[in-house]
Amino acid sequence: MDGIVAITQRIAGIQAQLSALAASPPRPAVGAAGAFDQVLGRAATEFSPAAGTASGLTVDGVPADLAAYGNGRIPATALAPVGSAGHKLWAPAAEAFEQLLEAATAQGVKIGITDSYRSFEIQEDVVRRKGLYSEGGLGARPGTSPHGWGMAVDLDLDPAGQAWMRANASRFGFVEDTPREPWHWGFRPSA
Repeated sequence: MDGIVAITQRIAGIQAQLSALAASPPRPAVGAAGAFDQVLGRAATEFSPAAGTASGLTVDGVPADLAAYGNGRIPATALAPVGSAGHKLWAPAAEAFEQLLEAATAQGVKIGITDSYRSFEIQEDVVRRKGLYSEGGLGARPGTSPHGWGMAVDLDLDPAGQAWMRANASRFGFVEDTPREPWHWGFRPSA
């Protein structure tokens, strides 16, 4: 299992490096004053194992420090409670979601939570019970779910709640991001 975690972490690092390269500013021309020093300094930063994108996010939109733990392996110290039913999210997502819940409640809208952070083992269980999303089921391939980053919630929404979320959730960093799953809302951290 440790090997899988190490591979997942290395893949996240490589994705971050590729993203940084894709967004790189033009490189200095050969022969330009200080060109070698600039390229060397840039390469040292870009190819560092902990390097993320300029915004601190991996290409998947996961904060680089969170990605270091691995999907479904987030420690309890990095998670915070949301709602009142024992659900947890990555702490910044939890704070934003609590603000979202307060705003909705103030407007008379009820939003329930049915799912939040999923450990790797729970992700495996979801796939066993509900099938892979890519095959018509409802589970992401274990280790790839935004629930495994603590950055997604599944909600219990009536039509008014769904309409409120669609009109307001983005103000709190949440987006409806999974086709066929109008209950699934992912958190997009700002840079």
